[in-house]
Amino acid sequence: MRLSQMLWVTLREDPAEAEIPSHKLLLRAGFIRRIGSGVYAYMPLMWRVLQKVSQIVREEMNATGALECLLPQIQPADLWQESGRWDTYTKAEGIMFSLVDRQKRELGLGPTHEEVITAIARDMIKSYRQLPQHLYQIQTKFRDEIRPRFGLMRGREFIMKDGYSFHTSPESLKETYADMDRAYRNILSRCGLSFRAVEADSGAIGGSGSQEFMVLADAGEDEILYTEDGKYAANVEKAVSLPADVVASPFSSFEKKETPNTETIAKVSEFLQCSPTNIVKNVLYQGVYDSGKTVLILVSIRGDQDVNEVKLNNELVKLAPNYDAKTIISLTVPDENAQQKWASKSLPLGYIAPDLGDDYIAPSAQVEGSFLRLADETVKDLTNFVTGSNETGYHTVGGNWGKEFTLPTVVDVRKASVGDRSLHDPTQLLQTARGIEVGHIFQLGTKYSQAMGATYTSEAGKEEPFVMGCYGIGVSRLAQAAVEQSYDKDGIIWPRAIAPYQAIVIIPNISDEQQVKVAEQLYNDLNSAGIDTLLDDRNERAGVKFKDADLVGIPYRVVTGRSLKDGKVEFVKRATKEAQDIPIEDVVQTILND
Repeated sequence: MRLSQMLWVTLREDPAEAEIPSHKLLLRAGFIRRIGSGVYAYMPLMWRVLQKVSQIVREEMNATGALECLLPQIQPADLWQESGRWDTYTKAEGIMFSLVDRQKRELGLGPTHEEVITAIARDMIKSYRQLPQHLYQIQTKFRDEIRPRFGLMRGREFIMKDGYSFHTSPESLKETYADMDRAYRNILSRCGLSFRAVEADSGAIGGSGSQEFMVLADAGEDEILYTEDGKYAANVEKAVSLPADVVASPFSSFEKKETPNTETIAKVSEFLQCSPTNIVKNVLYQGVYDSGKTVLILVSIRGDQDVNEVKLNNELVKLAPNYDAKTIISLTVPDENAQQKWASKSLPLGYIAPDLGDDYIAPSAQVEGSFLRLADETVKDLTNFVTGSNETGYHTVGGNWGKEFTLPTVVDVRKASVGDRSLHDPTQLLQTARGIEVGHIFQLGTKYSQAMGATYTSEAGKEEPFVMGCYGIGVSRLAQAAVEQSYDKDGIIWPRAIAPYQAIVIIPNISDEQQVKVAEQLYNDLNSAGIDTLLDDRNERAGVKFKDADLVGIPYRVVTGRSLKDGKVEFVKRATKEAQDIPIEDVVQTILND
Protein backbone atom coordinates (compact mmCIF):
# COMPACT_ATOMS: atom_id res chain seq x y z
CA MET A 1 0.00 0.00 0.00
CA ARG A 2 1.24 3.49 -0.89
CA LEU A 3 0.80 6.00 1.92
CA SER A 4 0.13 8.74 -0.63
CA GLN A 5 -3.11 6.91 -1.50
CA MET A 6 -4.21 5.94 2.00
CA LEU A 7 -6.82 7.81 4.02
CA TRP A 8 -4.59 8.36 7.04
CA VAL A 9 -4.04 11.23 9.44
CA THR A 10 -1.65 11.31 12.41
CA LEU A 11 -1.73 13.65 15.40
CA ARG A 12 1.25 15.19 17.15
CA GLU A 13 -0.52 15.80 20.50
CA ASP A 14 -2.34 13.38 22.77
CA PRO A 15 -6.15 13.61 22.41
CA ALA A 16 -7.82 14.96 25.55
CA GLU A 17 -10.23 12.02 25.73
CA ALA A 18 -7.48 9.38 25.95
CA GLU A 19 -6.35 8.18 29.39
CA ILE A 20 -3.88 5.35 28.85
CA PRO A 21 -0.91 5.08 26.45
CA SER A 22 -2.45 2.55 24.05
CA HIS A 23 -5.59 4.64 23.62
CA LYS A 24 -3.54 7.78 22.97
CA LEU A 25 -1.29 6.03 20.47
CA LEU A 26 -4.06 4.34 18.49
CA LEU A 27 -5.77 7.71 18.08
CA ARG A 28 -2.58 9.62 17.33
CA ALA A 29 -1.37 7.04 14.81
CA GLY A 30 -4.67 7.07 12.92
CA PHE A 31 -5.68 3.49 13.72
CA ILE A 32 -9.07 4.38 15.20
CA ARG A 33 -11.45 7.36 15.15
CA ARG A 34 -13.94 8.14 17.88
CA ILE A 35 -17.52 8.29 16.59
CA GLY A 36 -19.33 8.54 19.94
CA SER A 37 -18.95 7.55 23.58
CA GLY A 38 -17.34 4.11 23.55
CA VAL A 39 -17.85 3.77 19.79
CA TYR A 40 -14.89 3.75 17.38
CA ALA A 41 -14.30 3.32 13.68
CA TYR A 42 -11.52 0.93 12.74
CA MET A 43 -9.48 2.70 10.07
CA PRO A 44 -7.57 0.73 7.38
CA LEU A 45 -4.42 0.16 9.47
CA MET A 46 -6.44 -1.06 12.46
CA TRP A 47 -8.63 -3.26 10.32
CA ARG A 48 -5.53 -5.04 9.04
CA VAL A 49 -4.43 -5.70 12.64
CA LEU A 50 -7.87 -7.04 13.52
CA GLN A 51 -7.91 -9.27 10.44
CA LYS A 52 -4.55 -10.74 11.40
CA VAL A 53 -5.63 -11.38 14.99
CA SER A 54 -8.89 -12.91 13.74
CA GLN A 55 -7.01 -15.20 11.36
CA ILE A 56 -4.75 -16.47 14.14
CA VAL A 57 -7.81 -17.07 16.31
CA ARG A 58 -9.61 -18.82 13.44
CA GLU A 59 -6.65 -21.09 12.68
CA GLU A 60 -6.23 -22.17 16.29
CA MET A 61 -9.96 -22.73 16.77
CA ASN A 62 -10.24 -24.76 13.57
CA ALA A 63 -7.27 -26.85 14.66
CA THR A 64 -9.31 -28.05 17.66
CA GLY A 65 -12.17 -29.18 15.43
CA ALA A 66 -14.48 -26.29 16.33
CA LEU A 67 -16.82 -25.12 13.56
CA GLU A 68 -17.29 -21.48 12.68
CA CYS A 69 -20.78 -19.99 12.36
CA LEU A 70 -22.43 -16.57 12.66
CA LEU A 71 -25.23 -15.88 15.14
CA PRO A 72 -27.72 -12.98 15.17
CA GLN A 73 -26.81 -9.78 16.96
CA ILE A 74 -30.46 -8.98 17.72
CA GLN A 75 -31.84 -11.45 20.25
CA PRO A 76 -35.42 -11.94 21.50
CA ALA A 77 -35.96 -11.12 25.18
CA ASP A 78 -37.91 -14.32 25.74
CA LEU A 79 -34.77 -16.44 25.28
CA TRP A 80 -33.02 -14.43 28.00
CA GLN A 81 -36.10 -14.66 30.18
CA GLU A 82 -35.95 -18.45 29.84
CA SER A 83 -32.42 -18.46 31.22
CA GLY A 84 -33.28 -15.91 33.90
CA ARG A 85 -30.67 -13.42 32.70
CA TRP A 86 -32.87 -10.73 31.13
CA ASP A 87 -33.23 -8.80 34.38
CA THR A 88 -29.60 -9.42 35.28
CA TYR A 89 -28.30 -7.95 32.04
CA THR A 90 -30.85 -5.14 31.60
CA LYS A 91 -31.27 -4.15 35.27
CA ALA A 92 -28.69 -5.66 37.63
CA GLU A 93 -25.55 -5.32 35.55
CA GLY A 94 -27.35 -3.15 33.02
CA ILE A 95 -24.94 -3.95 30.21
CA MET A 96 -27.42 -5.01 27.54
CA PHE A 97 -28.83 -2.56 25.03
CA SER A 98 -32.56 -3.38 24.97
CA LEU A 99 -35.23 -2.12 22.61
CA VAL A 100 -38.85 -2.64 21.62
CA ASP A 101 -39.77 -3.19 17.98
CA ARG A 102 -42.87 -1.90 16.21
CA GLN A 103 -44.74 -5.08 17.21
CA LYS A 104 -44.00 -4.28 20.89
CA ARG A 105 -41.57 -7.19 21.15
CA GLU A 106 -38.61 -6.77 23.51
CA LEU A 107 -35.19 -7.36 21.99
CA GLY A 108 -31.57 -7.03 23.03
CA LEU A 109 -28.32 -6.39 21.21
CA GLY A 110 -26.14 -9.38 22.03
CA PRO A 111 -23.36 -8.90 24.57
CA THR A 112 -22.97 -12.70 24.50
CA HIS A 113 -24.79 -15.64 22.90
CA GLU A 114 -25.37 -18.46 25.43
CA GLU A 115 -29.15 -18.24 25.06
CA VAL A 116 -29.14 -18.23 21.25
CA ILE A 117 -26.75 -21.15 20.90
CA THR A 118 -28.61 -23.17 23.58
CA ALA A 119 -31.88 -22.63 21.71
CA ILE A 120 -30.20 -23.85 18.50
CA ALA A 121 -28.84 -26.95 20.24
CA ARG A 122 -32.25 -27.61 21.79
CA ASP A 123 -33.80 -27.67 18.32
CA MET A 124 -31.07 -29.50 16.39
CA ILE A 125 -29.27 -31.93 18.72
CA LYS A 126 -31.49 -34.87 19.64
CA SER A 127 -29.15 -37.76 20.41
CA TYR A 128 -25.93 -38.48 22.28
CA ARG A 129 -24.59 -39.69 18.92
CA GLN A 130 -24.44 -36.02 17.78
CA LEU A 131 -22.25 -34.99 20.73
CA PRO A 132 -19.87 -33.38 21.44
CA GLN A 133 -20.38 -30.25 19.34
CA HIS A 134 -18.38 -27.01 19.39
CA LEU A 135 -19.39 -23.89 17.46
CA TYR A 136 -17.73 -20.48 17.44
CA GLN A 137 -18.11 -17.09 15.79
CA ILE A 138 -16.13 -13.86 15.36
CA GLN A 139 -18.54 -10.97 15.56
CA THR A 140 -19.36 -7.51 16.88
CA LYS A 141 -20.82 -7.43 20.42
CA PHE A 142 -22.56 -4.64 22.31
CA ARG A 143 -22.39 -3.64 25.98
CA ASP A 144 -23.90 -0.52 27.49
CA GLU A 145 -20.93 0.44 29.63
CA ILE A 146 -21.78 3.01 32.30
CA ARG A 147 -18.50 4.82 31.68
CA PRO A 148 -16.84 3.77 28.43
CA ARG A 149 -13.12 4.40 28.65
CA PHE A 150 -9.68 3.39 27.49
CA GLY A 151 -10.70 3.19 23.83
CA LEU A 152 -11.23 -0.39 22.68
CA MET A 153 -10.56 -1.76 26.18
CA ARG A 154 -13.97 -0.84 27.52
CA GLY A 155 -16.10 0.25 24.60
CA ARG A 156 -19.77 -0.17 23.90
CA GLU A 157 -19.15 -1.99 20.62
CA PHE A 158 -16.31 -4.47 20.15
CA ILE A 159 -15.21 -7.53 18.20
CA MET A 160 -15.11 -10.85 19.99
CA LYS A 161 -14.66 -14.54 19.32
CA ASP A 162 -17.12 -16.53 21.38
CA GLY A 163 -17.53 -20.29 21.25
CA TYR A 164 -19.88 -22.80 22.87
CA SER A 165 -19.58 -26.54 23.31
CA PHE A 166 -22.15 -29.25 24.14
CA HIS A 167 -21.36 -32.54 25.84
CA THR A 168 -22.83 -35.63 27.44
CA SER A 169 -20.65 -35.42 30.56
CA PRO A 170 -18.38 -33.17 32.62
CA GLU A 171 -15.46 -35.37 31.57
CA SER A 172 -16.12 -34.63 27.89
CA LEU A 173 -16.44 -30.93 28.68
CA LYS A 174 -13.10 -30.93 30.46
CA GLU A 175 -11.42 -32.33 27.33
CA THR A 176 -12.69 -29.40 25.24
CA TYR A 177 -11.89 -26.98 28.07
CA ALA A 178 -8.29 -28.26 28.00
CA ASP A 179 -8.26 -27.87 24.21
CA MET A 180 -9.34 -24.24 24.60
CA ASP A 181 -6.71 -23.62 27.25
CA ARG A 182 -4.04 -24.78 24.79
CA ALA A 183 -5.62 -22.91 21.87
CA TYR A 184 -5.78 -19.63 23.79
CA ARG A 185 -2.17 -19.98 24.91
CA ASN A 186 -1.22 -20.62 21.28
CA ILE A 187 -3.18 -17.59 20.10
CA LEU A 188 -1.53 -15.22 22.55
CA SER A 189 1.92 -16.67 21.92
CA ARG A 190 1.49 -16.37 18.16
CA CYS A 191 0.34 -12.76 18.60
CA GLY A 192 3.66 -12.08 20.32
CA LEU A 193 2.20 -11.22 23.73
CA SER A 194 3.42 -11.78 27.28
CA PHE A 195 0.48 -13.21 29.22
CA ARG A 196 -0.62 -15.22 32.23
CA ALA A 197 -3.53 -17.65 32.58
CA VAL A 198 -5.28 -17.20 35.94
CA GLU A 199 -8.16 -18.66 37.93
CA ALA A 200 -11.17 -16.39 37.68
CA ASP A 201 -14.67 -15.65 38.93
CA SER A 202 -17.40 -16.74 36.52
CA GLY A 203 -19.49 -13.61 37.06
CA ALA A 204 -22.81 -13.24 35.26
CA ILE A 205 -21.94 -16.02 32.78
CA GLY A 206 -22.06 -18.56 35.61
CA GLY A 207 -20.83 -22.13 35.77
CA SER A 208 -18.27 -23.95 37.88
CA GLY A 209 -14.68 -23.44 36.79
CA SER A 210 -13.31 -20.59 34.71
CA GLN A 211 -9.95 -19.21 33.65
CA GLU A 212 -8.92 -15.79 32.38
CA PHE A 213 -6.07 -15.00 30.03
CA MET A 214 -4.34 -11.77 31.02
CA VAL A 215 -1.98 -9.74 28.88
CA LEU A 216 0.51 -8.27 31.35
CA ALA A 217 0.57 -4.46 31.30
CA ASP A 218 0.95 -1.71 33.89
CA ALA A 219 -2.33 -0.09 32.81
CA GLY A 220 -4.31 -3.32 33.22
CA GLU A 221 -7.63 -2.95 35.04
CA ASP A 222 -7.26 -6.34 36.73
CA GLU A 223 -4.95 -7.25 39.56
CA ILE A 224 -3.37 -10.68 39.38
CA LEU A 225 -1.95 -12.52 42.37
CA TYR A 226 0.59 -15.22 41.61
CA THR A 227 3.48 -17.20 43.06
CA GLU A 228 7.04 -17.13 41.81
CA ASP A 229 7.11 -20.90 41.26
CA GLY A 230 4.45 -20.54 38.53
CA LYS A 231 2.08 -23.00 40.21
CA TYR A 232 -0.61 -20.50 41.17
CA ALA A 233 -2.15 -17.43 39.57
CA ALA A 234 -5.61 -15.92 40.04
CA ASN A 235 -7.56 -12.77 39.52
CA VAL A 236 -7.75 -10.96 42.88
CA GLU A 237 -11.54 -11.49 42.79
CA LYS A 238 -11.00 -15.26 42.87
CA ALA A 239 -7.68 -15.60 44.70
CA VAL A 240 -7.30 -17.60 47.88
CA SER A 241 -4.45 -17.69 50.36
CA LEU A 242 -3.46 -18.37 53.94
CA PRO A 243 -4.03 -15.36 56.19
CA ALA A 244 -1.44 -14.30 58.75
CA ASP A 245 -1.34 -16.38 61.94
CA VAL A 246 -3.48 -15.21 64.83
CA VAL A 247 -1.65 -13.52 67.70
CA ALA A 248 -2.68 -14.82 71.14
CA SER A 249 -5.42 -12.68 72.65
CA PRO A 250 -4.40 -10.66 75.73
CA PHE A 251 -7.93 -11.04 77.16
CA SER A 252 -9.19 -13.98 79.20
CA SER A 253 -12.62 -12.84 80.39
CA PHE A 254 -15.59 -11.19 78.75
CA GLU A 255 -16.23 -7.57 79.62
CA LYS A 256 -17.35 -4.29 78.12
CA LYS A 257 -14.80 -1.51 77.88
CA GLU A 258 -15.14 2.16 77.10
CA THR A 259 -13.23 2.86 73.88
CA PRO A 260 -13.87 6.46 72.84
CA ASN A 261 -13.08 7.58 69.28
CA THR A 262 -12.12 4.10 68.07
CA GLU A 263 -14.20 3.73 64.91
CA THR A 264 -11.40 2.01 62.99
CA ILE A 265 -9.55 -1.26 63.53
CA ALA A 266 -6.23 0.58 63.86
CA LYS A 267 -7.60 2.80 66.63
CA VAL A 268 -9.21 -0.11 68.50
CA SER A 269 -6.01 -2.15 68.27
CA GLU A 270 -3.90 0.70 69.56
CA PHE A 271 -6.31 1.66 72.36
CA LEU A 272 -6.73 -1.92 73.65
CA GLN A 273 -3.12 -2.93 72.97
CA CYS A 274 -4.12 -5.99 70.97
CA SER A 275 -3.45 -7.35 67.50
CA PRO A 276 -5.94 -6.72 64.66
CA THR A 277 -6.05 -10.52 64.40
CA ASN A 278 -7.86 -10.53 67.79
CA ILE A 279 -10.69 -8.35 66.47
CA VAL A 280 -13.96 -9.39 64.83
CA LYS A 281 -15.13 -6.49 62.69
CA ASN A 282 -18.69 -6.47 61.42
CA VAL A 283 -19.34 -4.92 58.03
CA LEU A 284 -22.84 -3.90 57.01
CA TYR A 285 -24.02 -4.32 53.40
CA GLN A 286 -27.31 -3.67 51.65
CA GLY A 287 -28.34 -6.09 48.92
CA VAL A 288 -31.24 -5.69 46.52
CA TYR A 289 -32.57 -8.81 44.79
CA ASP A 290 -34.39 -8.90 41.46
CA SER A 291 -37.58 -9.73 43.36
CA GLY A 292 -37.46 -6.18 44.75
CA LYS A 293 -36.50 -7.38 48.23
CA THR A 294 -33.85 -5.42 50.13
CA VAL A 295 -31.76 -7.52 52.52
CA LEU A 296 -29.33 -6.17 55.13
CA ILE A 297 -26.21 -8.31 55.40
CA LEU A 298 -23.86 -8.33 58.39
CA VAL A 299 -20.46 -9.86 57.59
CA SER A 300 -18.14 -10.76 60.46
CA ILE A 301 -14.49 -10.91 59.40
CA ARG A 302 -11.12 -10.74 61.15
CA GLY A 303 -9.90 -7.23 61.83
CA ASP A 304 -6.82 -7.45 59.62
CA GLN A 305 -8.80 -8.74 56.62
CA ASP A 306 -11.08 -7.17 54.00
CA VAL A 307 -14.26 -8.45 52.38
CA ASN A 308 -14.01 -9.58 48.76
CA GLU A 309 -17.29 -8.20 47.45
CA VAL A 310 -17.26 -10.44 44.39
CA LYS A 311 -17.11 -13.52 46.62
CA LEU A 312 -19.81 -12.02 48.85
CA ASN A 313 -22.01 -11.31 45.83
CA ASN A 314 -21.64 -14.94 44.72
CA GLU A 315 -22.74 -16.17 48.15
CA LEU A 316 -25.76 -13.89 48.02
CA VAL A 317 -26.74 -15.17 44.57
CA LYS A 318 -26.82 -18.70 46.03
CA LEU A 319 -29.30 -17.45 48.63
CA ALA A 320 -31.56 -15.70 46.08
CA PRO A 321 -34.30 -18.40 46.22
CA ASN A 322 -34.76 -17.58 49.93
CA TYR A 323 -36.03 -14.18 48.81
CA ASP A 324 -38.10 -15.39 45.81
CA ALA A 325 -35.37 -14.13 43.52
CA LYS A 326 -32.94 -15.39 40.88
CA THR A 327 -30.08 -12.95 41.33
CA ILE A 328 -28.89 -9.89 43.19
CA ILE A 329 -29.20 -6.52 41.45
CA SER A 330 -26.96 -4.41 43.68
CA LEU A 331 -24.64 -4.76 46.66
CA THR A 332 -23.53 -1.63 48.51
CA VAL A 333 -22.38 -0.33 51.85
CA PRO A 334 -25.43 1.74 52.82
CA ASP A 335 -24.79 5.44 53.33
CA GLU A 336 -26.93 7.68 55.56
CA ASN A 337 -29.54 8.25 52.86
CA ALA A 338 -29.92 4.51 52.28
CA GLN A 339 -30.13 3.83 56.02
CA GLN A 340 -32.97 6.31 56.42
CA LYS A 341 -35.13 4.15 54.17
CA TRP A 342 -34.99 1.07 56.41
CA ALA A 343 -33.33 1.88 59.77
CA SER A 344 -35.70 2.20 62.71
CA LYS A 345 -33.04 3.98 64.78
CA SER A 346 -29.51 5.29 64.49
CA LEU A 347 -26.89 2.57 63.91
CA PRO A 348 -23.77 2.37 66.14
CA LEU A 349 -21.43 2.51 63.14
CA GLY A 350 -17.88 1.54 64.03
CA TYR A 351 -19.11 -0.27 67.12
CA ILE A 352 -21.39 -2.96 65.64
CA ALA A 353 -21.32 -6.46 67.17
CA PRO A 354 -22.25 -9.77 65.49
CA ASP A 355 -25.51 -9.78 67.47
CA LEU A 356 -26.75 -6.37 66.30
CA GLY A 357 -30.48 -6.52 66.97
CA ASP A 358 -32.97 -7.01 64.17
CA ASP A 359 -34.99 -4.19 65.74
CA TYR A 360 -32.66 -1.75 63.96
CA ILE A 361 -34.59 -2.68 60.81
CA ALA A 362 -38.01 -1.25 60.08
CA PRO A 363 -39.44 -4.16 58.07
CA SER A 364 -41.74 -3.65 55.11
CA ALA A 365 -42.89 -5.48 52.00
CA GLN A 366 -39.65 -4.38 50.34
CA VAL A 367 -37.26 -4.83 53.29
CA GLU A 368 -36.42 -8.14 54.97
CA GLY A 369 -37.03 -7.79 58.72
CA SER A 370 -33.87 -9.53 59.95
CA PHE A 371 -30.17 -9.32 59.20
CA LEU A 372 -28.57 -11.97 57.03
CA ARG A 373 -25.56 -12.86 59.19
CA LEU A 374 -22.45 -14.34 57.62
CA ALA A 375 -19.01 -15.05 59.10
CA ASP A 376 -15.80 -15.35 57.15
CA GLU A 377 -13.65 -18.41 57.83
CA THR A 378 -11.02 -16.19 59.47
CA VAL A 379 -13.21 -15.64 62.55
CA LYS A 380 -14.69 -19.08 63.15
CA ASP A 381 -11.79 -20.28 65.37
CA LEU A 382 -11.08 -17.00 67.17
CA THR A 383 -11.27 -17.08 70.96
CA ASN A 384 -11.39 -14.26 73.52
CA PHE A 385 -11.85 -11.81 70.66
CA VAL A 386 -12.58 -8.09 70.60
CA THR A 387 -15.69 -6.81 68.84
CA GLY A 388 -18.25 -4.02 69.00
CA SER A 389 -20.83 -3.66 71.74
CA ASN A 390 -23.67 -2.11 69.68
CA GLU A 391 -23.09 1.06 71.69
CA THR A 392 -21.08 3.98 70.38
CA GLY A 393 -17.81 4.42 72.30
CA TYR A 394 -17.70 0.88 73.69
CA HIS A 395 -16.23 -2.50 72.66
CA THR A 396 -16.36 -5.91 74.27
CA VAL A 397 -13.25 -8.02 74.90
CA GLY A 398 -12.81 -11.73 75.67
CA GLY A 399 -15.74 -12.79 73.51
CA ASN A 400 -16.28 -16.36 72.28
CA TRP A 401 -18.53 -18.10 69.79
CA GLY A 402 -21.05 -20.43 71.35
CA LYS A 403 -20.94 -18.45 74.58
CA GLU A 404 -21.38 -14.68 74.26
CA PHE A 405 -22.06 -14.79 70.51
CA THR A 406 -23.70 -17.20 68.07
CA LEU A 407 -21.45 -18.07 65.12
CA PRO A 408 -23.20 -17.07 61.88
CA THR A 409 -23.13 -19.14 58.70
CA VAL A 410 -19.46 -19.53 57.74
CA VAL A 411 -18.41 -18.62 54.18
CA ASP A 412 -15.21 -17.65 52.35
CA VAL A 413 -15.52 -13.94 51.58
CA ARG A 414 -11.99 -12.84 52.45
CA LYS A 415 -9.88 -10.87 50.00
CA ALA A 416 -6.44 -12.38 49.35
CA SER A 417 -3.60 -9.86 49.41
CA VAL A 418 -0.02 -9.41 48.28
CA GLY A 419 2.37 -11.04 50.74
CA ASP A 420 -0.10 -13.72 51.85
CA ARG A 421 1.15 -17.30 51.96
CA SER A 422 -0.05 -19.56 49.17
CA LEU A 423 -2.18 -22.62 49.85
CA HIS A 424 -0.10 -25.01 47.75
CA ASP A 425 3.18 -23.99 49.41
CA PRO A 426 3.20 -21.66 52.43
CA THR A 427 6.79 -20.68 51.66
CA GLN A 428 5.54 -19.09 48.43
CA LEU A 429 4.20 -15.56 48.97
CA LEU A 430 1.63 -13.99 46.67
CA GLN A 431 3.01 -11.36 44.32
CA THR A 432 1.05 -8.90 42.22
CA ALA A 433 0.90 -7.82 38.59
CA ARG A 434 -1.53 -5.85 36.47
CA GLY A 435 -3.25 -7.50 33.55
CA ILE A 436 -5.70 -6.85 30.74
CA GLU A 437 -8.26 -9.62 30.38
CA VAL A 438 -8.39 -10.66 26.73
CA GLY A 439 -9.82 -14.17 27.06
CA HIS A 440 -12.05 -16.15 29.41
CA ILE A 441 -13.10 -19.80 29.28
CA PHE A 442 -15.92 -21.29 31.36
CA GLN A 443 -17.20 -24.70 32.36
CA LEU A 444 -20.88 -23.83 32.32
CA GLY A 445 -22.22 -27.26 33.19
CA THR A 446 -26.02 -27.47 32.86
CA LYS A 447 -26.85 -23.91 33.97
CA TYR A 448 -28.38 -22.88 30.63
CA SER A 449 -29.54 -26.23 29.31
CA GLN A 450 -31.59 -26.91 32.44
CA ALA A 451 -33.07 -23.41 32.54
CA MET A 452 -34.03 -23.56 28.86
CA GLY A 453 -35.08 -27.22 28.67
CA ALA A 454 -32.31 -28.12 26.22
CA THR A 455 -31.92 -31.90 26.35
CA TYR A 456 -30.75 -34.87 24.30
CA THR A 457 -31.57 -38.56 24.47
CA SER A 458 -28.80 -40.45 26.25
CA GLU A 459 -27.49 -43.90 25.39
CA ALA A 460 -29.77 -45.22 28.13
CA GLY A 461 -32.79 -43.61 26.46
CA LYS A 462 -33.21 -40.84 29.05
CA GLU A 463 -33.63 -37.14 28.40
CA GLU A 464 -30.56 -35.37 29.82
CA PRO A 465 -29.55 -31.68 29.83
CA PHE A 466 -26.51 -30.73 27.77
CA VAL A 467 -23.27 -30.17 29.67
CA MET A 468 -21.93 -26.91 28.23
CA GLY A 469 -18.75 -24.87 27.92
CA CYS A 470 -18.22 -21.25 26.84
CA TYR A 471 -15.03 -19.69 25.46
CA GLY A 472 -14.48 -16.01 24.64
CA ILE A 473 -11.55 -13.94 23.40
CA GLY A 474 -11.69 -10.21 22.69
CA VAL A 475 -10.23 -9.57 19.24
CA SER A 476 -10.32 -5.77 19.35
CA ARG A 477 -9.32 -5.71 23.02
CA LEU A 478 -6.38 -8.02 22.34
CA ALA A 479 -5.16 -5.68 19.60
CA GLN A 480 -5.12 -2.68 21.93
CA ALA A 481 -3.61 -4.78 24.74
CA ALA A 482 -0.69 -5.51 22.41
CA VAL A 483 -0.07 -1.75 22.15
CA GLU A 484 -0.39 -1.27 25.90
CA GLN A 485 2.25 -3.93 26.42
CA SER A 486 4.68 -2.71 23.79
CA TYR A 487 5.37 0.97 23.10
CA ASP A 488 7.98 3.63 23.77
CA LYS A 489 8.17 7.43 23.82
CA ASP A 490 8.05 7.53 20.01
CA GLY A 491 5.03 5.31 19.45
CA ILE A 492 3.73 1.78 19.02
CA ILE A 493 5.94 -1.31 18.72
CA TRP A 494 3.75 -3.93 17.04
CA PRO A 495 4.57 -7.62 17.36
CA ARG A 496 5.44 -8.78 13.84
CA ALA A 497 2.61 -11.33 13.61
CA ILE A 498 -0.18 -8.77 14.02
CA ALA A 499 1.44 -5.58 12.74
CA PRO A 500 -0.68 -3.95 10.02
CA TYR A 501 2.38 -4.13 7.76
CA GLN A 502 5.65 -5.85 8.50
CA ALA A 503 7.88 -3.37 6.71
CA ILE A 504 7.82 0.22 5.51
CA VAL A 505 10.00 1.56 2.72
CA ILE A 506 10.65 5.29 3.04
CA ILE A 507 11.70 7.60 0.23
CA PRO A 508 13.36 10.57 1.97
CA ASN A 509 13.23 12.73 -1.17
CA ILE A 510 10.63 11.87 -3.81
CA SER A 511 12.40 14.20 -6.26
CA ASP A 512 15.42 11.90 -6.26
CA GLU A 513 14.89 9.44 -9.12
CA GLN A 514 17.37 6.91 -7.74
CA GLN A 515 15.67 6.87 -4.31
CA VAL A 516 12.27 6.39 -5.93
CA LYS A 517 13.47 3.66 -8.30
CA VAL A 518 15.13 1.58 -5.56
CA ALA A 519 12.20 2.08 -3.20
CA GLU A 520 9.70 0.93 -5.83
CA GLN A 521 11.78 -2.16 -6.55
CA LEU A 522 12.13 -3.04 -2.85
CA TYR A 523 8.42 -2.44 -2.32
CA ASN A 524 7.56 -4.91 -5.07
CA ASP A 525 10.19 -7.47 -4.01
CA LEU A 526 9.10 -7.45 -0.36
CA ASN A 527 5.42 -7.86 -1.17
CA SER A 528 6.21 -10.61 -3.66
CA ALA A 529 8.11 -12.43 -0.89
CA GLY A 530 5.00 -12.35 1.32
CA ILE A 531 6.19 -9.48 3.50
CA ASP A 532 3.32 -6.97 3.89
CA THR A 533 4.96 -3.67 3.01
CA LEU A 534 4.03 0.02 3.00
CA LEU A 535 5.65 2.55 0.69
CA ASP A 536 5.94 6.05 2.11
CA ASP A 537 5.93 8.02 -1.12
CA ARG A 538 4.34 11.14 0.36
CA ASN A 539 5.62 14.58 -0.48
CA GLU A 540 6.73 15.22 3.10
CA ARG A 541 10.03 15.99 4.83
CA ALA A 542 12.13 12.96 5.72
CA GLY A 543 11.86 13.80 9.44
CA VAL A 544 8.06 13.71 9.27
CA LYS A 545 8.16 10.31 7.60
CA PHE A 546 10.55 8.90 10.20
CA LYS A 547 8.39 10.19 13.07
CA ASP A 548 5.25 8.71 11.52
CA ALA A 549 6.97 5.37 10.96
CA ASP A 550 7.96 5.22 14.64
CA LEU A 551 4.48 6.30 15.74
CA VAL A 552 2.71 3.63 13.66
CA GLY A 553 5.16 0.99 14.86
CA ILE A 554 5.90 -1.02 11.71
CA PRO A 555 8.52 -3.66 12.71
CA TYR A 556 11.07 -2.92 9.94
CA ARG A 557 11.99 0.38 8.29
CA VAL A 558 13.94 0.54 5.04
CA VAL A 559 15.22 3.96 3.92
CA THR A 560 16.54 4.64 0.43
CA GLY A 561 18.84 7.47 1.53
CA ARG A 562 22.47 8.51 1.41
CA SER A 563 23.90 4.98 1.46
CA LEU A 564 22.44 4.28 -2.00
CA LYS A 565 25.72 5.48 -3.49
CA ASP A 566 27.32 2.39 -1.95
CA GLY A 567 24.51 0.09 -3.08
CA LYS A 568 23.01 -0.01 0.40
CA VAL A 569 19.90 1.13 2.27
CA GLU A 570 19.35 1.96 5.92
CA PHE A 571 17.62 -0.88 7.78
CA VAL A 572 16.05 -0.14 11.19
CA LYS A 573 14.32 -2.50 13.63
CA ARG A 574 11.49 -0.65 15.36
CA ALA A 575 11.68 -2.63 18.61
CA THR A 576 15.34 -1.93 19.31
CA LYS A 577 16.03 1.16 17.13
CA GLU A 578 19.02 -0.83 15.87
CA ALA A 579 20.09 0.70 12.54
CA GLN A 580 22.54 -0.55 9.94
CA ASP A 581 23.32 -0.12 6.28
CA ILE A 582 22.80 -3.33 4.32
CA PRO A 583 23.08 -4.21 0.61
CA ILE A 584 19.89 -3.63 -1.34
CA GLU A 585 19.80 -7.24 -2.48
CA ASP A 586 19.92 -8.49 1.17
CA VAL A 587 16.82 -6.65 2.45
CA VAL A 588 14.22 -9.35 1.69
CA GLN A 589 16.26 -12.19 3.16
CA THR A 590 17.23 -10.13 6.22
CA ILE A 591 13.56 -9.68 7.13
CA LEU A 592 12.63 -13.27 6.31
CA ASN A 593 15.46 -14.55 8.53
CA ASP A 594 14.80 -12.27 11.50
